[in-house]
Amino acid sequence: MAGLEAMNTIELGGSASGALAFPFTVAAWNLERCLFPEESADHLRAAGAQLVLLSEMDNGMARTGQRHTTAEVAAALAMQYAYGVEFIELGLGSDTEREFCRDDFNDKGFHGNALMASTPFRRPFLLRLWGERLWFMDGGDQPRLGERCAVGAVIDTQAGPFVAISTHLESATTAAYRERQVRELIDALDAAFPGLPILIGGDFNTGNHVGGDFEAEGLFAASAARGFTRHGGPIDRMTTRPSLITRWPKRAMKLDWFLTRGLKIGESRIISSLDASGRPLSDHDLITCIVEGFE
Repeated sequence: MAGLEAMNTIELGGSASGALAFPFTVAAWNLERCLFPEESADHLRAAGAQLVLLSEMDNGMARTGQRHTTAEVAAALAMQYAYGVEFIELGLGSDTEREFCRDDFNDKGFHGNALMASTPFRRPFLLRLWGERLWFMDGGDQPRLGERCAVGAVIDTQAGPFVAISTHLESATTAAYRERQVRELIDALDAAFPGLPILIGGDFNTGNHVGGDFEAEGLFAASAARGFTRHGGPIDRMTTRPSLITRWPKRAMKLDWFLTRGLKIGESRIISSLDASGRPLSDHDLITCIVEGFE
C-alpha cells in the first residue's frame, strides 16, 4: 500500500471559521456507503452536530452513483471535512449493493472515514490501524485492498484545543484484534499530541465474533486503563437495524461508541436513522454526545 497515493493521503475540503464554544454536540455515524447524502446531512443537522465522525463513506463507487459522499454531506452542512481511504474496493459489492449500481465499474473505488466540523482543522492526520489484510485475503463478495484507519485533527474551542478522531475498527475478526487496534491508536495519539484531551468515535464493531456481547471486548478495559471513558447512549439500547443494504441482520448489536479523555461529557444519545418517511438511511443509528467542557 505504500506506493498507492490514495492510501497515504488525507483529503481536505469544505470550509469553516471560528472556534467551537462549549457546550457542543458531536455525532458519530456509520452511514453504510452513504446512499443518501442530502438526507443524511439533514439528519445530522437536526441532531445539532457541530463535529461529525463518519464511517463507510464512498467516493467514486457505482453503488452510490460515483458520488463523493463526504464532500456532499460537508457542503450541505457548511463544514470543513477530512477524508481518508480505508479500502480500495476491487468489486461492485454485495448482491444487494449491486442493485443500486447503474454502472458496471467504480470510478475510484474509495471507501473510508471522514471527520467534519464547523470550525477549521489544525494538524489533520490519517493513521492506518494495525491489521492483517483480511478483506484482501478473504473478502468474499467484497474484495478490498487496504486496512482500517483513523482520521483526526486538532479542534479549537474557545477554551483551548483537543484532538478528535473518527475511526472504524475491524468487524471480521476477534475482540483481541480490535483491542490491539485501540491500544496502538492510543499509543500513536499520545506520542503525537501529549497532554491534549482526546475524543475518539465511530463504529468499533464491538461484539462481532463474540456472540454479540460487547462487554466481552477487551478494548474497553484497555482504554479505561489509559484514562478513557466510554459513551454510547443507553447501555441496553442497540445501534444497528435492518436497512436497504443489510436487509436481514442476524441480530441487533451495539457497535458504536465514543471514548473520551480530558473532556466533560454530558448526555449521550442514540438517534434513529429512519428518515421522515420511515426509510433507513443506514444499518446504524447515529450516536451523539454533548461536550460540556474540559475536565
